[in-house]
Amino acid sequence: MKSAVVVFPGSNRERDMVAAIEKITGHRPVTVWHGDHDLPKVDLIVIPGGFSYGDYLRSGAIAAREPIMGAIAREAERGVAVLGVCNGFQILCEAGLLPGVLMRNAGLKFICKEVELRVETTASQFTRGYAKGAVIRSPVAHGDGNYRTDDETLARLKGEDRVAFRYVDNPNGSVDDIAGILSEKRNILGMMPHPENLIEPLNGGTDGKPLFEAALSAVA
Repeated sequence: MKSAVVVFPGSNRERDMVAAIEKITGHRPVTVWHGDHDLPKVDLIVIPGGFSYGDYLRSGAIAAREPIMGAIAREAERGVAVLGVCNGFQILCEAGLLPGVLMRNAGLKFICKEVELRVETTASQFTRGYAKGAVIRSPVAHGDGNYRTDDETLARLKGEDRVAFRYVDNPNGSVDDIAGILSEKRNILGMMPHPENLIEPLNGGTDGKPLFEAALSAVA
C-alpha cells in the first residue's frame, strides 16, 4: 500500500509520522508539499501535527486554504482514507472536511502529557483494531485542542456513531470529552492525541500501533 504525509510550513511531526508508517509497513510514505495541487495515487493521506503558519489567525486556518487541500478533498470524496492528527485535525475542521472547531484549551495553557482515551467505536478502518470501550494511552501536545461544535452537530456525531475516541479525564475542555471524530463516510479521522508516538515498546508502549495496522491493512 502507498501513503502520503502532507507537510506545511510549521509542521513538526511529519518525521514521527513517516517513521511510524515505515516501521509498520516497511514502505516509506511520500512527503507532499502544501503548495502542490495534486497528490500521487495513495491509499492513505496523513496530515501530521505541528504549528502550521505559526497558528496565526486560528490553528489550521491558513493551511486549510492551501492548494493541496483541494486535492485532499477530492481524494477523500473518492473514499481514500485521511488521518489528521493534532494540527492535522485542526486543518481538517478549518477546511470543512470535518465538523466543528478546535479552540484554546479551557485552562489557557499548552498541554504536553500522556492521556487515556476510550475507544468509542470500532466501525471504522482506523479503530477496528481495538475493542470497543478499550482504554488506551496516547500523548497530547497542544494549546488549541478544545473541540467545540453546536448541539445539533454533536447529536448527529453521537447518533451516527462518529465519535472515535473520548478522553477518560478531559484535559482541555472538549465538549462531551471528544478526542477524535469521523467523517460521514467514516474514511476521515481527526484526533488531537498522537498515536504515532506510541508504536514501539522502547518509546513507552504500543497503544497507537493498532490504529495504523488497521488503517493500512484495510487497503493492503
